[in-house]
Amino acid sequence: MPAAEPAQAPAESPEPTPELEPTPAPEHAPRHTGLKVLGLCVAAGILVCAVIASLAVGNRAIDPATVLAAITAYDDANPLHLMVQQLRLPRTILAVFIGAALAVCGALIQAFTRNPLADPGILGVNAGASFAVTFAVGVLGLTTPGSYVPFALGGAFVLTVLVYALGSFGSSGATPMKLTLAGVALGAAFTGFTTAIVLQNRNALDVTRFWGVGSVGGRTMDQLVWVIPLIVGGLVIAMVCARSLNALALGDDLAQSLGARIRTTRILVIIAVTLLAGTAVAAAGPIGFVGIMIPHMVRWFTGPDQRWVISYSILIGPIFLLLADILGRVVLPNGELRVGIVTGLLGAPVLIALVRRKQVSGL
Repeated sequence: MPAAEPAQAPAESPEPTPELEPTPAPEHAPRHTGLKVLGLCVAAGILVCAVIASLAVGNRAIDPATVLAAITAYDDANPLHLMVQQLRLPRTILAVFIGAALAVCGALIQAFTRNPLADPGILGVNAGASFAVTFAVGVLGLTTPGSYVPFALGGAFVLTVLVYALGSFGSSGATPMKLTLAGVALGAAFTGFTTAIVLQNRNALDVTRFWGVGSVGGRTMDQLVWVIPLIVGGLVIAMVCARSLNALALGDDLAQSLGARIRTTRILVIIAVTLLAGTAVAAAGPIGFVGIMIPHMVRWFTGPDQRWVISYSILIGPIFLLLADILGRVVLPNGELRVGIVTGLLGAPVLIALVRRKQVSGL
């Protein structure tokens, strides 16, 4: 007789799958689009208030009604109208554009190098612009801001191209690490050249010792004619590069597989950084902490999406610079502190508080 088949073991009932607890959203996850749009509207409103305060506050306070009248119904016989139109309005407009330029420039460089501690000076742009301005003042004898703007832009562009060329050597191409090292090295070298010119030329020392602190005061509307188009051009290029910078944050290989044009994006970013940082340095001198601090503050709310980071930086940068300039006007009983000093005093503790957070803003 055939052997009886062994009784089939009863099938084991599958163990119940434990319910997965929902993963809490990270603290810095991007907010809902509607909330971000609302935040942009709030920031725009705060910027309008900061502009009005910049026109009204100073050694002599001017009421908002007089400020509005000075803009809409200018009377050259009114000394308050003259003060608003000739002194405070150019200063305020310059602070708005310089603040936007520095903040967006910092956001671009941090995304470009994938280094959250990068600032507009890390690629040597500020050093190149400062050297060119010092050369124009000390060697060529140019003293007005409008006369040495081409030198500032040229110096920023030349040094940025040199940094990119040095960082591109090797089979790996222009990696963020090599670009950062090249920028720091060339920036240090050109800073030494700048110091040598200043120490050998008294005229350069007299001009650069005030310009080098960073200030938005003492400018006229005529001098803004070249500032506004250059900064607007840089901001437009930055917005165009925003989507590609999001892809570059994933790494070059993955970005290329997603269709991002890595070389084109890097070239456009270099052009934007040159326009923004070069113009800002030429017009107001090297102003610190804005480029490194504002993108951190913005990313804490928006997340790493560069489209939102750049959009918010365009508004938050001017707000910070205007408030710093206003504080510099009123903090001393006589005279005023230049805005470059105030941004350093305000920016250092804020930046320390940001980097000491448990979850700092990532790229």
